[in-house]
Amino acid sequence: MPCHIAILISGRGSNMTALADAVQQGAIPEAIVRVCISDRADATGRARAVERGIETLVIERQRRTRAEHEAEIIRALEERAINLVCLAGFMRLLSPAFVALYRNRILNIHPSLLPAFPGLHAQRQALAYGVRWTGCTVHFVDDTLDGGPVIGQRLVPVLDDDTEETLSARILTEEHRAYADAVVRIVRGDYEIMGRRVINKSSP
Repeated sequence: MPCHIAILISGRGSNMTALADAVQQGAIPEAIVRVCISDRADATGRARAVERGIETLVIERQRRTRAEHEAEIIRALEERAINLVCLAGFMRLLSPAFVALYRNRILNIHPSLLPAFPGLHAQRQALAYGVRWTGCTVHFVDDTLDGGPVIGQRLVPVLDDDTEETLSARILTEEHRAYADAVVRIVRGDYEIMGRRVINKSSP
């Protein structure tokens, strides 16, 4: 049975597009992107999903509580038998109850080499701190901020003339590759979670 993937977005959906294309091109075998869910009706990524024949849903929070909002998302996931949830610029923190329901089945990508520079504006943080290298991290989502077990990372040099925009663009290119690689690994089941580490399974 293929892995049924849901991708959650809030904006342009760049990583959603990269993942969907990787699935459709066969680079992520045994997987189907079943649905793209946006918490904003004006998210430009919705059009990209539609272009690729992916079902799209808008589930806005509006004046509901977080529990009510997440309950509708969970219903949509359950109705489509979703095995894996990929956050791609989804700008809401998931509750502990949501994370527990999909424990070790929610992935996120962050534009830094975690645990360095968690939270918002990671590229700005890297420039302000003066690091010579940064990058991106794909990780499992847990109850902490950008703190779940790391699945994969990619390095990006920080150049002397970098701005937040130029650095972000180069990191984004690596995000697309890192996310697809990580999803391949998770779909294959070629890993074990040991504490905060994600390691390759031992050969039989």
